[in-house]
Amino acid sequence: MIISHWGNVVLTRLPPWVEVGAFLLAFLAGSVNAVGLLGFSHQSVSHLTGTSSLLGLALADLDLSVALHLLLTLLSFLAGSALSGLLITSTALKLGRHYGFSLLIEAGLLILAMVSLQRGSDLGIYLASMACGLQNAMVTTYSGSIIRTTHLSGIFTDLGIMLGNWLRGTPLDARRLWLFLLLIAGFICGGVLGTLLFRQLHFVALMVPATLAASLAVIYWGYSRRRD
Repeated sequence: MIISHWGNVVLTRLPPWVEVGAFLLAFLAGSVNAVGLLGFSHQSVSHLTGTSSLLGLALADLDLSVALHLLLTLLSFLAGSALSGLLITSTALKLGRHYGFSLLIEAGLLILAMVSLQRGSDLGIYLASMACGLQNAMVTTYSGSIIRTTHLSGIFTDLGIMLGNWLRGTPLDARRLWLFLLLIAGFICGGVLGTLLFRQLHFVALMVPATLAASLAVIYWGYSRRRD
């Protein structure tokens, strides 16, 4: 209940446009992960659970080259999260912080990933994973770990807890429920678009989430200046 109460407090402090941003960022991550699943031998890049399991399998089989590749993917996600921690020093969502710069870096990482993958280099996988780690850490920082945009396990878990509490008589938090549904819908819709684009454009499909990240950075900067 302490966690639930804290989550409600955090959400009440977040501005209304956070839901729109959460949907778009989940959409972005869903599209990147779809490209990863289709283009990287069914390997996820927006979250680490499956990659960690594959690393365990590779180590059990003593397939050291595959194990090294998977380890580098994990470390790349970690590096992206560390970069976010370096850029964003406060857990409070406030205009003027480096969210726009972080999104622009994410866009650059995705473009570099696209170029590398087109050349057949695994560096592209690591760059895409780093971009997702950067995004996930950025959103997790300002939302008090309530919002995760690059994976859905935690969201479905929180949603299940909420529904269980509702069944025993606790009123539903409408904003929290709406946020969870938006995150799920955004990730799935992004996966649909990423799949369709990959089938037509192959790794050039990463230009769409890269453009979205850059556009969100520009919108954030413009909104911040108007509010100053």
